[in-house]
Amino acid sequence: MKRVSSGSPLEDPIGFSRAVRVGNLIAVAGTAPIPDDSSKVDTWSVYEQTRLCLQIMRRAIEEAGGRLDNVIRTRIMLTDIATWREAAQAHGECFSNIKPACTFVGVNGFIDPAWKVEVEADCLVG
Repeated sequence: MKRVSSGSPLEDPIGFSRAVRVGNLIAVAGTAPIPDDSSKVDTWSVYEQTRLCLQIMRRAIEEAGGRLDNVIRTRIMLTDIATWREAAQAHGECFSNIKPACTFVGVNGFIDPAWKVEVEADCLVG
């Protein structure tokens, strides 16, 4: 088993890994828009936040030994489901040629009220 950290300040207190690889399966946890410098994203659009989530997710997948084209399923969770098109634009920029199974879900909120989106993914390597 391989555990991958993204450096999120929430990983240790909550007790989770950004991604875990077991054999040829990589599971990526709910990935929030947390910039490397931990700056606030409250003024960022859903599109910008989704792009950051996908970048963080991609780094975790690559660190676990996978690639974006190994992604078989994504989940996009939004605090305002009406903004799904913004999130879909960022998702499409990443996955238009890969086309994993994808679900968009409306949620009540996240740990940080500034977050408008979180992304999860499952990968099958090899």
